[in-house]
Amino acid sequence: VQLQACGGGLVPPGGSLRLSCAASGRTSSSYFMGWFRQAPGKEREFVSLISRSGGRTYYADSVKGRFTISRDTAKNTVYLQMNSLKPEDTAVYYCAAKADDVYSTIPRLYTNWGQGTQVTVSS
Repeated sequence: VQLQACGGGLVPPGGSLRLSCAASGRTSSSYFMGWFRQAPGKEREFVSLISRSGGRTYYADSVKGRFTISRDTAKNTVYLQMNSLKPEDTAVYYCAAKADDVYSTIPRLYTNWGQGTQVTVSS
């Protein structure tokens, strides 16, 4: 499956963005998917995950209550709604997928990656 992420941008603190990850080549519902982010000088970290069915979702403590992950099977797309953004959310955000339906926050276990979209939170 090929992944294409978009929706990043520059927003002030407290603002909102919605990231999209469109899958092509194979239906995204065949994959456990997630959003990861990487800030300059830091390791890539998990942000949010969603199971194949969409019935299970997971969030990093740092984004819980502010971010919401969802998937639209008909559109073959996974979304990340980000509200109440903070400067520390600034990073390149990547969507990723793996074929097994097993929860994991470890980036190297994900076999397919999108190209990344920059999110900058600044006044």
